Amino acid sequence: MSMLLRRSLARAAPRARQFSTTTESATQKAYYEKAEDAKHHAADTADMWRKISFYVCAPGIIVTALWVRNVENEHAAHEEHLKHENGGERPEPPAYEYLNIRHRPFAWGMNSLFYNPKVNKDMSQSE
Repeated sequence: MSMLLRRSLARAAPRARQFSTTTESATQKAYYEKAEDAKHHAADTADMWRKISFYVCAPGIIVTALWVRNVENEHAAHEEHLKHENGGERPEPPAYEYLNIRHRPFAWGMNSLFYNPKVNKDMSQSE
C-alpha cells in the first residue's frame, strides 16, 4: 500500500508545481490582458450590432411592410375592378394546355393542398 501512495505522490508533485498560482508569470499576465481586451471588443461589437438592428433593420422592415401593403391594396383594387367589369365574377383564365396538368389526383383530390376558391381554378369540376 505504501508503494501505491509513494507512486501517486511522485506523480502529483510535478503537477502541483505546474499549477502553482502563487506568482503570475509574464505569459499569464499577457493572457489575462488579452482576455480582458477580447471581452471589451466583444462588448463593443455587440453594441454595434444592437445599434444596426435598431437603426437600420427595424426601419427597413417597417418601410418594406408599408410598401408591400400598398402593392397588395393596388392588386386587390385591380381584382375588384376586373370583377366589376365581368358581372361580379373573376374572368376565366386562358385555357393553355400546359396549365394545371394532372396525370393522377393528389391524395386529397384534384386541387392542390393550398387551393383557394377565390383565386384558383377548381380542378375537380374541370374533368
